[in-house]
Amino acid sequence: MNNLLSYFNYAKSKKLARTDDFMKFMELKRIIKTNALTTFYQPIFDLFTNNIIGYEALNRPPMSKQFPTTENFYSYIGQTNQVFQLELLSRNLAIQKFHSEVKKHPHQKDHLLFINIHPNVLVDSKYRSGETLELLQKYQISPKQVVFELTERTAVTDFPMFERILSNYRSQGFRIAIDDAGSGFNSLKTLVHLKPEFIKLDRTLIDNIHCNASQQQLIHLLVEFALESSTTVLAEGIEKMEDLQFLKEKGVHLGQGYGLAMPSPQFQ
Repeated sequence: MNNLLSYFNYAKSKKLARTDDFMKFMELKRIIKTNALTTFYQPIFDLFTNNIIGYEALNRPPMSKQFPTTENFYSYIGQTNQVFQLELLSRNLAIQKFHSEVKKHPHQKDHLLFINIHPNVLVDSKYRSGETLELLQKYQISPKQVVFELTERTAVTDFPMFERILSNYRSQGFRIAIDDAGSGFNSLKTLVHLKPEFIKLDRTLIDNIHCNASQQQLIHLLVEFALESSTTVLAEGIEKMEDLQFLKEKGVHLGQGYGLAMPSPQFQ
């Protein structure tokens, strides 16, 4: 009954009445209700020492007729009224399974955990940072290890209000990363206003950067900005060794990508 009511409210707001959309919504609710997400961890490397310094948590749904790919699933989520519930589940699973992996790999107990989060969730009145702190305390994880990786940059419209919200999270020990930096004007505006501790360079900037002058120039500017603002630069989507070498030479601090290590349900 609750699933039907949720769907009717969502469909009414979107003026939907399609059977395929109904089936997708019901599959989404089933996934949330049964915690049917698999958490993968992609290592993040210090490019100077080649050591793993942390992991990005990636939650993937089971393959189904409604959602044949992870991209289909997350694209659909953004069109529904279930973003908050899904992100809450993803956060909880990421923290719980991080704790489980640390027990098997105690030498990695102080590693960072990057958790993707939609900006709208942080400003939602239903989202209480105290719940995250309680969960971290339960699993003996310091807030200083947790990096909120902000997705959907265009969702941030009231920068002064969002700065105040982030200030509250930072006072508790959490740190902030801006995803897809350099992918457009909005991402650059977000960097200036929110002053993140981590800048994640967009993968479209990284691919073939060793032979693309315009990409190299933008990376140079972002690295210079990071140095001046005491921000750590993280390049994602590294697949080619030539790109990796160029990034090291230009002073990019951290990196992740299939060329370094694939996401896995277990720590590496």
